[in-house]
Amino acid sequence: MADLIDLARTHLAAALADEHGRSAELILRDGPLRQSIIALRSGVELAEHNSPAAASIHVLAGRVRVTGQDPTEVAAGRLDVLTHARHAVLALEDSVFLLTTVTGIDSTGGPERAR
Repeated sequence: MADLIDLARTHLAAALADEHGRSAELILRDGPLRQSIIALRSGVELAEHNSPAAASIHVLAGRVRVTGQDPTEVAAGRLDVLTHARHAVLALEDSVFLLTTVTGIDSTGGPERAR
């Protein structure tokens, strides 16, 4: 099992030392379930990107703003569902969060069909 407190410390230190101000690691993969720890230095943004059909963000340290339909600030200790629209994540402070995604399903909750 992953020690999230340890991982948060390690990745925040790596993000602070990284020229791009970020550090990330996929820490759990189980079928369609993915969990990644992501650290961002204050002011660093994960550019706008598509969202999987199901995703949540749990901020372990700091505070981030998720943009999309309605900008939402998420502070340490909060767990929020991520928008299903394109969105970006901006670190308002040095931050670490646990990103949980479920892949392989469409937005209606059924299996994705090959296109």
